[in-house]
Amino acid sequence: MEDKQIIEDINREFYDFRYEETEENTFRLESGLTPEIVSKISDEKGDPDWMREFRLKSLELYNYLKVPKWGPSIDGLNIDNIATYVRPKTQMSGKWEDVPDDIKETFEKLGIPEAERKSLAGVGAQYDSELVYHNVQNEVSKQGVVYLGFEEALKSEEWGPMVKEYFMTLITPKDHKFAALHGAVWSGGSFVYVPKGVHLSFPLQSYFRLNARGAGQFEHTLIIVDEGADLHFIEGCSAPKYNEANLHAGAVELFVKKGAHLRYSTIENWSKNMYNLNTKRARVEEGASIEWVSGSFGSHVSYLYPESDLVGRGAKSEFTGITFAGAGQELDTGAKMVHLAPDTSSLISTKSISKGGGVSIYRSAVYIDKNATGSKTSVSCESLMLDSESRSDTIPSMVIKTDECDVGHEAKIGRISNDAIFYLMSRGIPEDEARSMIVSGFANPVSKELPLEYAVEMNNLIKLEMKGSM
Repeated sequence: MEDKQIIEDINREFYDFRYEETEENTFRLESGLTPEIVSKISDEKGDPDWMREFRLKSLELYNYLKVPKWGPSIDGLNIDNIATYVRPKTQMSGKWEDVPDDIKETFEKLGIPEAERKSLAGVGAQYDSELVYHNVQNEVSKQGVVYLGFEEALKSEEWGPMVKEYFMTLITPKDHKFAALHGAVWSGGSFVYVPKGVHLSFPLQSYFRLNARGAGQFEHTLIIVDEGADLHFIEGCSAPKYNEANLHAGAVELFVKKGAHLRYSTIENWSKNMYNLNTKRARVEEGASIEWVSGSFGSHVSYLYPESDLVGRGAKSEFTGITFAGAGQELDTGAKMVHLAPDTSSLISTKSISKGGGVSIYRSAVYIDKNATGSKTSVSCESLMLDSESRSDTIPSMVIKTDECDVGHEAKIGRISNDAIFYLMSRGIPEDEARSMIVSGFANPVSKELPLEYAVEMNNLIKLEMKGSM
């Protein structure tokens, strides 16, 4: 075998297994986006009248709004070739043994049941457009915590009114074209409500697997953490690779009430044929805080900028993220912090790695309103390019409406230092191992913020095989 002279891309073969669709195991609506298709989705899901009307109005907005021009090109995405609703022919189950064997094997390979047994308070597993498994530990339910599939909550007499009150009020169909698309064709996702003062000692988790080719996944996550409560929610995503475009346009709406705390951790490992156009937003009230921890490793193109709206005095938000862009990838990621109240604070800390012609773009926006006196924000972005073909761009935006605030920003872009490699080699460490150590150390501030099993997954994803020199 020839020596490898370059750093290899992340090996995603572990995630590339898939099961072929058949008429016996899969229901699929025709590709494209029309009022008839949207109505069929509504029929399939048994939507209440208000939701059917919401979908059709969202479709009208989608047809009116323009495709964003400021980010990486998404010309390779043609919605006429995307099936917006694909589901396995099975019902959601609360018992793992009742899940169909092929789907069960998929999630077992991804480690979902094992993680549930070891360290999770509740798990939801979505396969294509629908949840296939959902379970919450008894002690969590006894605390009054509600963790339901989104459709189940929507149709519930007890929780349906809350869903209607909050659904797509943070992320509205008017926000951008793909928010409107989501409003029209959303399917699956999670609803979480944590009562006042309840502190969950173990995380809740949702895992989204898109198995179908030429399809989209549009799950909706709605989380409400009531006053003084505390929650850690984990989101994982993956898909096998196809030679045609797939689309992910989910939406995450997070409401963090007075004095509450939410940590939202995500590892996205989509395949390289995926267009990841996800939207995430949080509303943080007085004395409340949110922590975003994000790892973005897959997709052909990503647009992903979680937003925190700090609406109450003393509200806080921290965003810690890492991206890895290999050959054929343009990952446009970052965060947005909106300070609307006094004494609010935000921190953005990101790392990006690019190689093989991959493009990592850091894009952030910080807005401090004239009423947000005494607010503080700090932005730090670091980029590591592993070869001369790769690119890393930093595009920060800051709009400051008051002089009574503290604002800081720093950006670093560079390559692996030859001096650092020489130093490690002089201590007896082989060159390929020395490079791996440097990259792992670069990513460590993010991985240490993740739960153990996700830190292991992230470290596996960024483990680089090297031999020889670059």
